Amino acid sequence: MGFRIAIIGAGAVGCYAGAHMVQAGEDVTFVDMWPEHVEAMRSRGLRITHLKDVPEFTVPVRALHLTELQGLSKEAPIDIAFICVKSYDTAWATMMVRQYLAPGGFCVSLQNCMNEATIAEVVGWGRTLGAIASSITVELGEPGHVRRASGKGGAAHTVFRVGEVHGRITDRAKEVGRLCALSDSCLVTANLWGERWSKLVTNAMANGMSACTGLVSKEILTNDTLRQFTARLGSEAIRVGQALGYELEEIHHIAPEIIARAGEGDAEARQIYDEHRLAEARKPGGGAHRPSMGQDMVKGRRTEIEFLNGFIVDRAQEIGIDTPANAALTAIVKQVERGELQPDPRHILELRLN
Repeated sequence: MGFRIAIIGAGAVGCYAGAHMVQAGEDVTFVDMWPEHVEAMRSRGLRITHLKDVPEFTVPVRALHLTELQGLSKEAPIDIAFICVKSYDTAWATMMVRQYLAPGGFCVSLQNCMNEATIAEVVGWGRTLGAIASSITVELGEPGHVRRASGKGGAAHTVFRVGEVHGRITDRAKEVGRLCALSDSCLVTANLWGERWSKLVTNAMANGMSACTGLVSKEILTNDTLRQFTARLGSEAIRVGQALGYELEEIHHIAPEIIARAGEGDAEARQIYDEHRLAEARKPGGGAHRPSMGQDMVKGRRTEIEFLNGFIVDRAQEIGIDTPANAALTAIVKQVERGELQPDPRHILELRLN
């Protein structure tokens, strides 16, 4: 018999990965708190479309509203629970599913930010794994429909990275990797924490920028001032990660040290950074996607800024490193989120930092 899988938080990433699992014949239950989305999945199935190169498909799925999860008490327990909610919902979502896990069942953080510790506080470190979706560019634009603003990453870009918190390659990590690989390329890694911090840097360079400016990625990257500010955000975050002892991976397919030096004003590094990011933005369809936090702001949802740039600032303070760019961006996004400011590029263009 196969594994019983639950997707807790059927947003864009959870639905994208889960739909491919269902298409491959896996036993998957989707759990979400948006009634219209749950009803759409029940009545019409889950539709997946791509910007290019991949035919669309729709699969019938089992979808539950979170108030219906208690019905699982009458069924076989869950073997693998993918936690796919926003970071601020991680603790209660993990607590909710914990009682329905099999004795050997475990949770996988398939989320932005670094939520493994929060999950482990609920189910224990031995039942916690991490999975990173890198540059997946998906959006839940309407109930029951996930759009991906690209084709598949494939060999050109490894989308999923799966790992154990202790760094060993285990059979269960390989199984989670197999499940993720049903939707796109996947690596089972011995460097979960380095991969996780590297993804944190990637998000810190893009998400808050889109949220507070109202711009899509291409518009940010093609503006010299905004692009340089992304390098500064990344530089601060990389230096913090290095100080914490993480083995960082490539970020935006650039060596971390190049980004760090570009953000610190090194002319040669900045030229390399600029050329690479501009080339990305000028590809057909490149940068046309609105990062997830920008999507949240458009939808009037709470952002994850405290768990991205704010988290970097907090960790930096613990070890005595100054991160003024990340601190400034965190404060601006919070103001926009509260309605005290409207999204506008001027928030960054007119920012003055020593």
